Amino acid sequence: MAVKSYSSREFNQDTSGAKRAANGGPVFITDRGRPAHVLLTYEHFQRLTASPESIVDMLAMPGDFEFEPPKMGSLTRPADLS
Repeated sequence: MAVKSYSSREFNQDTSGAKRAANGGPVFITDRGRPAHVLLTYEHFQRLTASPESIVDMLAMPGDFEFEPPKMGSLTRPADLS
């Protein structure tokens, strides 16, 4: 997947070229040297947004596992109330 970059001026002068370049991968459109927009094909956009799982499902850890947190040890000490 090739990534192409167009300045805003280049994009305005050659929109069809930018659309052709988007067939090969994302096209970054810069404004004063900083990325401002990304041009994608609709198929690529659908692949990015059509996740069947929610973020909660993706972050969930499958199965049971043992977890034994270490003792705090010397990090805590009794308060001196004298």
